[in-house]
Amino acid sequence: MFEKICVVGLGYIGLPTAVMFANHGIKVHGVDVNEKAVSMIQNKQLHIEENGLQEYLEKAVDAGTLTVSTTPEQADVFIIAVPSPINDDKTANLDYVRKATQSIVPFVKKGNLVILESTVPPRTVEDVMMPVLKETGLEFGTELLISHSPERVIPGRIFEELVQNDRIVGGISEESSQKTKELYETFVKGKIHLTDATTAELVKVIENTYRDVNIAFANELAKIAEKLDVNVWEAIDFANFHPRVNIHKPGPGVGGHCIAVDPWFLVELAPDLAKMIHLARETNDGMPAHTVGRVQEYFQRKQIQNGRVAVFGLAFKGNVDDVRESPSLEVLRQLEEAGLDYTAFDPHVKENKVPCQTQDFTEAVKHADLVLVLTDHNEFKELNPASFKDELRTAAVLDTKNCLNRSKWEEAGFEFGLLGDSKQS
Repeated sequence: MFEKICVVGLGYIGLPTAVMFANHGIKVHGVDVNEKAVSMIQNKQLHIEENGLQEYLEKAVDAGTLTVSTTPEQADVFIIAVPSPINDDKTANLDYVRKATQSIVPFVKKGNLVILESTVPPRTVEDVMMPVLKETGLEFGTELLISHSPERVIPGRIFEELVQNDRIVGGISEESSQKTKELYETFVKGKIHLTDATTAELVKVIENTYRDVNIAFANELAKIAEKLDVNVWEAIDFANFHPRVNIHKPGPGVGGHCIAVDPWFLVELAPDLAKMIHLARETNDGMPAHTVGRVQEYFQRKQIQNGRVAVFGLAFKGNVDDVRESPSLEVLRQLEEAGLDYTAFDPHVKENKVPCQTQDFTEAVKHADLVLVLTDHNEFKELNPASFKDELRTAAVLDTKNCLNRSKWEEAGFEFGLLGDSKQS
């Protein structure tokens, strides 16, 4: 039934999805407007970092089940997995979805299935995709099947979660849903739940909004704990021993392609109703400023003039190279705005994303007055602070992720600061 799939968008979701299908006996043609990414994939090289992706890619290309180019081809199924970011005014930018849909119109034929995987505002399938697909002249729901099946995976564990996680499928017709379910049963072991397209769109946005609101609660607790001189991480851990409590963790902000973006879709759709959602977004977007405030307080307390910060971590989460919507970037912007000198280092981000980034760890820490940890990479957890203490001008660290071994850093002679705990050594 499904002999060939065309996947439009070969980023953090599209490429793993493409190689997954290609490794399960279906021919896949991947499409991306990024010519460099296409060239790298053709040569079995990765333009993104993900556990297991290199092995899956090599196997698919060597077997001839995966081809890639900058233009679509005819197929039985078209999967659209392109970005859906927000504009500067926090409204949804659906240009990528619209253009990707337009790109497949010349290749769509009777009996095809079109699936949108991108996380989008509710009604995007009906209000954005379907008007474009009308150009095919095919009857929706019978001659042309259309569904939304949002990705529900986390970077660093994409292949595990593609297989094991339950999946939501929302079709514009019963046949659309059933055919989409049959397709994903190629590799999905989790339960596949069927609904309509708009409900599926809302489900994904709800999931990420829940997490954003929960994190905002944790961030408020962190700021309160600093006033109380209490360690919020310990308090949250104790609270979570209650069987009906699940408080998330605080941090320097919220990043990634979903949690920092999706709640704005609901705010845009219902600004008079999404008041808690809006406040949570503003709370989390305010954490970079709070983090920089902690840095400034340290320099003032120590009477350090022209202080220099060694920033550890640009990615939005640990052990990935993804900097989309990363709060680290906003922290750096505000450090610059405050007139503070910094050098940023991230072992996973191989290409410099900011002007003061280095690929050399020693250069990052040299003559620094404070180490600021913004991402909980394993490499940072495993550092031996004694081995580079002498490179710094002042031995101090501010851990915003609670990922460092406090005792080890204090034994090495570092003053230890923790977001959500005002206690100083």
